[in-house]
Amino acid sequence: MTDISYATASVPVREDLPAAHRRAWQRLAQAGNWWTGAERVAIAAEVRNAWQCSLCKARKEALSPYTITGTHDCVSTLSESAVNVIHRVVTDPGRLTQAWFEKTLAAGEITDAQYVEIIDVVVAVVSIDSFCRGIGVPLHPLPEPEPGEPSRYRPATAQLETAWVPMIPVGGAVGAEADLWDVAGRVANVIRALSLVPDAVRQLMDLSIVHYVPRDHLMDFSWRRSLSRAQMELIAGRVSALRGCFY
Repeated sequence: MTDISYATASVPVREDLPAAHRRAWQRLAQAGNWWTGAERVAIAAEVRNAWQCSLCKARKEALSPYTITGTHDCVSTLSESAVNVIHRVVTDPGRLTQAWFEKTLAAGEITDAQYVEIIDVVVAVVSIDSFCRGIGVPLHPLPEPEPGEPSRYRPATAQLETAWVPMIPVGGAVGAEADLWDVAGRVANVIRALSLVPDAVRQLMDLSIVHYVPRDHLMDFSWRRSLSRAQMELIAGRVSALRGCFY
């Protein structure tokens, strides 16, 4: 397991951050719901490789990415559909469409649940890599894959609503999924959108607890913060614009 530490960073880093990152890296190496540990690490390698892909660069510069054809520069043996999903989500997420998603599934190389687990890995790697860049430390080496087979678990309550993929209804987080969110409270759709793969929600929440201000403390500006509300809004707005965030 990678010994993730930020002791050499030029800024102080709370210990709960490297602890959460170590857990994420450990999960990355293990078999998930639909991908093996080796495949999950391969997905992570493609996440990092996407930034240097010549096809992705050409599509990013084009008025429409759908006018540019070609083959991705890849570093794995993942299917063409899987590589395309990874590269597009990493480099140009703001221009993805439901038609593109449906065409991707129609190719028959990945399923809707495998797509969600790809997003799970992308989120973890991009989040942690961005944190490293932000504090000026090297990216962590990807972990060695662990043996094991995917669980192939699919929650029975997941259904199509407003997302491209089935997700668990707000009141459906019960039984094996009872820990995902409080059914009596509120849950964001961005969280539910990963619920076809429940472990993806668990990982997202584990990272979110240390990366974000909890909802209950959102308006408490004395709670463990180094930035003012105005600084937070400025950074959030700028990042959202650069990433083409729907919200």
